[in-house]
Amino acid sequence: MHEKHLYDYAVIRVVPRVEREEFINIGLMLFCKRQKYLRIQYQIPTEKITLFCPEFDVEQLAINLAAYTKICSGKKEGGPIAEFELAERFRWLTAIKSSSIQTSRPHSGFSKDLDKTFDELYYELVL
Repeated sequence: MHEKHLYDYAVIRVVPRVEREEFINIGLMLFCKRQKYLRIQYQIPTEKITLFCPEFDVEQLAINLAAYTKICSGKKEGGPIAEFELAERFRWLTAIKSSSIQTSRPHSGFSKDLDKTFDELYYELVL
C-alpha cells in the first residue's frame, strides 16, 4: 500500500500593475518535506499580461522566474537562498511580497503520487 504524503503548494501569479492588485495565475510550486520534493513550473502568457499592462517588461519577468527555478532546484546560480533547505526555500519563495511576482497563500493536501498531483493542480489552477 502506498502511503499518502503531506504537501504544500502555492500558485505563482504575475501582477502586471501592483497598485491595481489584479493578477494572472502563471505557475505552481509544490513542496513535500518527507519526500524532499520541490517542483516549480510556469508559463508566461505574454498576450494576456500585456492586455493588463502594455508596457510590462516580460523579459525581466522571464529572468526573475528563471531565478525562482534555480532557487527551487538548489543551483548555485540561484544565490544564497538556493543553499537553504527545501522547506526554507519554499517559505522564502511564498513569502508575501509587493512585486510583480507573487504567490497565493500555501495550501496543503495529501498525495500518493506527487508528480500526478502537481500536474492536476497545474492544469486546474494555471492552464
